[in-house]
Amino acid sequence: MKERLSLLVSLQECDSQLVKLSTKKIKLPEKVGKMEEDFQLYKENVEQNKRKHDELKAKRAECEARIKKLNDGVTKTKERLLEVKNNKEYQAMLKENETAEKSRGDIETQIIALMDEMDKLSVLVKKDEETLNQATIKHNEEKKIIEDDLSAVDADTAIWKEKRKELQESIPADLLVWYEKVKKRNGGVGVTSVWKAVCSGCQMKIPPQMYNELQRSNELLSCPNCNRIMYFQNQEKSE
Repeated sequence: MKERLSLLVSLQECDSQLVKLSTKKIKLPEKVGKMEEDFQLYKENVEQNKRKHDELKAKRAECEARIKKLNDGVTKTKERLLEVKNNKEYQAMLKENETAEKSRGDIETQIIALMDEMDKLSVLVKKDEETLNQATIKHNEEKKIIEDDLSAVDADTAIWKEKRKELQESIPADLLVWYEKVKKRNGGVGVTSVWKAVCSGCQMKIPPQMYNELQRSNELLSCPNCNRIMYFQNQEKSE
């Protein structure tokens, strides 16, 4: 009977491992997906200064394009001054140039302010890049550990399934049916240990007489609370 109980305990270990592996198969990809999502949010946050720097760079380019347009206009106006035939037209063109020169001065002042802010941001962007590089390395390392773990799941599952198959062949059919029935009713656990009269499956105390019998008897006993097949385990000795 001790041998039969030992086979059931080993079978339970197989089933527990297979459940863990099945859970891993589902949870690990979810974990990787959550990691990627969190890292993307972190990356976007770190790159705020870079995006702002790029926006200022675009504004500067826009300002420089406006200055070029103004310069082209002033050049054309000066060329037309040579062709004017009356004072009124001449004064209008001078006024046009004066307005263009003032606008150009305002834009150049804006460009200087933009460049000053860009210089400050460049320092922050460089620090952010260093921070992000380190975070990326760490993220990739952690991701690889999970991916390696996931890659091993199928191989480990095959090993435990094979071990389970071998055990099944050694267990009497009626005992196997009993185990499967109990396991199905108790969340995948059909065999559980007992120590100090407490069932590890349901955490309930079993009667003292049954506890004594469990330690001495070769009979297979069931927990009166959860009906799992019990076995005595001296946890102090196992530690």
